Amino acid sequence: MSSAQARVHAFGKTVGMSAAAAIGESRLMLLDAGLRIVRVLVLLAIWQTLVQPGEVVSGFTLAGLLTYTLIAEIFAQQLLTKSELDSWLWEGVIASRLLYPMTLVGQLVAQLLGSWLFGFVAVSLPILVVAPLVGVDISPDSWQAGLWFVPSLVLSIAIGLALDVILGAMTVALNLSIWLVDTLRGALLALLAGSVLPLAILPWGLGNVFGWLPFASMGSAPLRIYTGTGDPLPLMALQLGWALVLWLLAGYLWRATRERLVGYGG
Repeated sequence: MSSAQARVHAFGKTVGMSAAAAIGESRLMLLDAGLRIVRVLVLLAIWQTLVQPGEVVSGFTLAGLLTYTLIAEIFAQQLLTKSELDSWLWEGVIASRLLYPMTLVGQLVAQLLGSWLFGFVAVSLPILVVAPLVGVDISPDSWQAGLWFVPSLVLSIAIGLALDVILGAMTVALNLSIWLVDTLRGALLALLAGSVLPLAILPWGLGNVFGWLPFASMGSAPLRIYTGTGDPLPLMALQLGWALVLWLLAGYLWRATRERLVGYGG
């Protein structure tokens, strides 16, 4: 087996192990999946109550808001990418992970892909089935928007993963609580990413300000491209810029805190 084949084999094995781990926690994962489906149905009902057909709210029609909400939930795990790096740090297994025949980033990507398989089957597929039954058209604004959405989603994942590494390094460097950092991250993303509520509908023009932040490049940018409420080129240029800046910062912080990282947790 060549080295390239060995790396592909190791990557595939890690994806499989991550998927198996998610299935092993299926009871809790199913409860989470059920709550996510209920949440998106409630959001759809709220939009249908607040916005009348033919009405335009901050550039969104009712159909656009419904599509935005549904696609946000279908790709929620990718738009708000979060790996198990904090758990690896907390459990003190990061040192052994560094000895694996894969880069740490490769392991994180494989872990994410495995965990997403369960979410796709338990949440995304049921929502896709339910969508026409509740009168929501999940097709993109145009075929061009559908094509642009794919690289935009990849950039969103890259930004989320870089943010993971940065927060992991800062948690160790500043001796912060992993749970506190995780809670703050969740609160910031819920408000600033635009994956729950489109940033454009926020009052006082806040959406225009938040739209420049990396959190918006994770959630809002791909969704705006998909629904045709944003210009793909400037949105993706901003995403690319944030991805480059954050990965440079992540690399610097990782190298600066590497010795403390491997001895953290446990």
